[in-house]
Amino acid sequence: MEAHAKVTGPMNGRFTFLQRPDGTIDKNKVICIICKKEFAYHRSSSSLAYHVNAKHPDASAAAAQISVEHVSHSKAVRQIKLEEEDAPCMSLPATHRLTDVLAKWIAMDCRPMNIVEDEGLTEVLQSASNDPSYRSPCGATVTNAIIDMYDVERKNKLDVLLKDSPNFIAITGDHWTSAGDDHSYLGVTAHFIDAEWNLNSFALTVVRTETGHFADKCAEQFLGAAHDWGIADRISTIGTDSAASPLAAMRALPYEHIACNAHILQRTITACLDSGGFAGVLAKCREIAGHFQQSPASTAELSWKQVDLGQMREPLVQDVSTRWMSTLAMVSRLLRNREAFQATLDRQDHHRLVTPTEAEWGKLQRLEVLLEPCRFVTELLGGEAYVSCSVVLPAFRHLNRVMDVTDEDPAYVVNFKNAFQRDLAAGQAVANEAWFKVATALDPRFKHLKCLPRDQREQVWTSLENMLQAAVPRRDTFQPISEDDEPDQKKQRRSALLLGSDSDSEEEGMESGELQRYRAEPSISLDDCPLRWWHAHSGAYEKLSALACKYLATPATSAPCDSLFSLAGHIVQKKREALLPEDVTKLVCLSDWLKKKT
Repeated sequence: MEAHAKVTGPMNGRFTFLQRPDGTIDKNKVICIICKKEFAYHRSSSSLAYHVNAKHPDASAAAAQISVEHVSHSKAVRQIKLEEEDAPCMSLPATHRLTDVLAKWIAMDCRPMNIVEDEGLTEVLQSASNDPSYRSPCGATVTNAIIDMYDVERKNKLDVLLKDSPNFIAITGDHWTSAGDDHSYLGVTAHFIDAEWNLNSFALTVVRTETGHFADKCAEQFLGAAHDWGIADRISTIGTDSAASPLAAMRALPYEHIACNAHILQRTITACLDSGGFAGVLAKCREIAGHFQQSPASTAELSWKQVDLGQMREPLVQDVSTRWMSTLAMVSRLLRNREAFQATLDRQDHHRLVTPTEAEWGKLQRLEVLLEPCRFVTELLGGEAYVSCSVVLPAFRHLNRVMDVTDEDPAYVVNFKNAFQRDLAAGQAVANEAWFKVATALDPRFKHLKCLPRDQREQVWTSLENMLQAAVPRRDTFQPISEDDEPDQKKQRRSALLLGSDSDSEEEGMESGELQRYRAEPSISLDDCPLRWWHAHSGAYEKLSALACKYLATPATSAPCDSLFSLAGHIVQKKREALLPEDVTKLVCLSDWLKKKT
């Protein structure tokens, strides 16, 4: 009988076929596995079902439930399979488009190439495309797509430089050392005003630099980038920091040099912080901020206390010695959260922190007041989407007025202000002040030149008159356009620049011709865009507008190159240290180009 049970028969195995003594199967007879009764079987199971329902009702009900679940499951499985079979596969063009979008995402956001191997990404793409059979492209395919994308975007940039034919192109460059592969790189960015008086800016190259003979190599790399892009004869200025090596490199090149004004401010403020009597209290601030950064429990307690006090939740930050703005951020957060972090520390018995005294808190408040104007000037000069070169002298004049000593200033503030004015003047001495003066005069917001001493203003107009006599008009012709609102660039900051004035009157005795008519024009508001003004008036000032196009395109800082370093920091990492220098160039430049298109 046990042998009978091993030969599965009809009714989902509730009957077995009869096994003869010789081991063969008799499929005309079946045996009930419950009561072992034998039945004739002729391909019909109606009598077998009657037997089970009548003699074994409990087993019948359980089997029926199992049967229903089995049938439901089978139908569900078949339905899923049918849906998968019926789901439309993506067409070849759609697959190629998706590959291009993947490549663009990887290039623009600096993602690692092997991200296409992630199973989760494949599942997301399958769901989004409604194609369960879709498979992500391999790394080689994406690499080729990125190379093709770089070639297309580079050609587009070349077309802009060749077809729009800007007569004057300013370039900026800065050096950066990768923490990923310990190599140094030079980033170069181009800036120019096109025929529609729009300010353009994009990366030209990122090249690995040599450590030996640095100045000579640096000069060669700037020239190499200029020749590679076909703009060597149209470069007006090269902007770098004011370190010794870049200055030596610029002396070997036939272009005007513009020192980065953000670096000048950085060196000035760093020196003042070191010698201005703030070292002791800043050391305490760093210890407090470091304590909270290294203790998640303390940070959580601080967050709860901020909520109790009705303050915004924000962590304390520790400054970086090479970034004075991080010092200001550290001080500002400590001042805002003094009560909150002090209450948190009072609940902790294990810390050994020494908090500032009342007098030192007063020092920190004064330091914040001193540094805040420097912060908004730095941010204003570092803008890439608007004219900044013409703002340098009014902004620095404003800072000098802020740093004038008053009778209420304590000794340490007097020392800070005196050191600031002295060091800023030294920094400006290596800057191209003559260029900034002309740029300021060509900006209809500041053409009154009140940021300059009176005896220097007429010298600027005389220089401009000499330039006009030798100037070649721009090849472009312009049509006036409607005034557009300038993008919001923190307009309230620029209103402070009105303070940068030595008098309220303009010089008399105007020249004839274009310069005379331009000087007679009313100044525009600080909130207006000088490029929109020149677009509307360039037809009336053919030669002068060409000079404006040349001077106003020059950035005040090398901040655009600093943004390249942020991109490169994502790309040149330890896990990508095998990247070839030319690959770094392509990835960084392509990311910059794609981001500026969005």
